[in-house]
Amino acid sequence: MDFEIGQMVNNEHIILFDGVCNLCNTMVQFVIKRDPKAKFKFASLQSESGQAILKKFNLPVNDFNSFVYIQGEQCYLRSSAALRVAKELGGAWKLFYAFIIIPKFIRDFFYNMIAKRRYSMFGKQDSCMIPTSELKSRFLE
Repeated sequence: MDFEIGQMVNNEHIILFDGVCNLCNTMVQFVIKRDPKAKFKFASLQSESGQAILKKFNLPVNDFNSFVYIQGEQCYLRSSAALRVAKELGGAWKLFYAFIIIPKFIRDFFYNMIAKRRYSMFGKQDSCMIPTSELKSRFLE
């Protein structure tokens, strides 16, 4: 793999997502369409790269209910991750970052409600998303 987990630099922006979740895959496509400079890299939580990053940040490797955003050496989870990604997307999307003032336990309560029901609400794939050849460079591993 081109990306070495132990050599993360401060300008890395990595999104870890549940690779079989339709909602998560839609979110990845949403970010890709709004990231023309290819700032963000992606890895499924189930992938070798995703598992290595989870271990690096001492996160559970079997819990795929969290959206994870790595910015340099900082790791953000759930609603904090989503809000930080919106901020990095720029444009009008950065306005969503204002929701960061809502206490994390409240934001994550709603995040967790959706995360626990995402398969029944949005569906699930049999295997992780395989990026197209033109998007392959955006995915770790």
